[in-house]
Amino acid sequence: MSNTSSDLRVRRWLLASAAAVVLAVAIGGITRLTESGLSITEWRPVSGILPPRSSSDWNEAYQRYLAIPEAQTVHRGITMGQFQALFWWEWVHRLLARLVGLILAVPYFVLLARGHLRPPHRMRLLLLPVLAGAQGALGWYMVKSGLEIRPDVSPYRLTAHLGMALAIYVVCVWTAGDLSAPGSEASRTPRFLRGWLIAAVCLTIITMLSGGFVAGLDGGKVYNTFPLMGGHVVPPGYYLPGTGWRNAFENPVAAQFHHRVLALGTATLLLILATLGRRPEVPAPLRRPTAVTGLLVMVQVGLGITTLLLTVPIVLGVLHQVTGLAVLTAVLVAAHRAKALDRWQNPT
Repeated sequence: MSNTSSDLRVRRWLLASAAAVVLAVAIGGITRLTESGLSITEWRPVSGILPPRSSSDWNEAYQRYLAIPEAQTVHRGITMGQFQALFWWEWVHRLLARLVGLILAVPYFVLLARGHLRPPHRMRLLLLPVLAGAQGALGWYMVKSGLEIRPDVSPYRLTAHLGMALAIYVVCVWTAGDLSAPGSEASRTPRFLRGWLIAAVCLTIITMLSGGFVAGLDGGKVYNTFPLMGGHVVPPGYYLPGTGWRNAFENPVAAQFHHRVLALGTATLLLILATLGRRPEVPAPLRRPTAVTGLLVMVQVGLGITTLLLTVPIVLGVLHQVTGLAVLTAVLVAAHRAKALDRWQNPT
């Protein structure tokens, strides 16, 4: 089979994997925003695929849930019907996570056995099944943090769970870019764009991870005003005495403030890059992704502000997450294309 045909098969798998990750992040966002994530108190990777099938099964799951701190505080007095609504979101999330794991793992070994993977990509793409398995274990480690003492999951573990999803996503998108047709563009990427695009990728990821702490601490439900927080640039309650470095990661006010600063800084950088991308010396293949990045980040900022002002409605909260992934995708494509243009110009 030709290299082109093999690359096409691998690229389709990677794009399908990236799409599956986006869906899993969206459902995970709904699970978090509906406070459904602790409704299943056991980790049964195989038998847990089947939901409760009888009234006695439902009652057993319900009683296990009533024993955890969340049911005794946040959801105190929860009925069976309300519990089932929570349960189904978490069940769908776990089922989808299993499917994503299969999508990441099974095709990798099939494509490897059939010789479709380029040698330089074999070890990098091995990360996908490895990270998929680690993500499942990390997901349970996250849930476990809210079953005994805390009424919710650890924001550190929640953010780590998000971070691993982003790592999987970046591997998929970047490698799919490696397998794209190089085209015939002869121009080099201007020096002022190359380094800044990589910096923009890193800053976008950091901003998204800071959003994980906001979600984990319910930080989006404090100071629902913009641009000031409680009438101040630096809000009252920004620092909790005695917390030290943990203040940034355990204080909801600080988490929201840092996310705002990072988001506005990231948006400013991406808009500057979008403007620079319109210069005549910028190669044509690079102009579109930089322009799309600028457009998407403006949408994302608008969504973020609206979500905050409306105290994080579920639909807007999930759209904010998904649009964040869209911004990351656009800046990844731009950074990859900038690097690829130079490689095509100097193949040695």
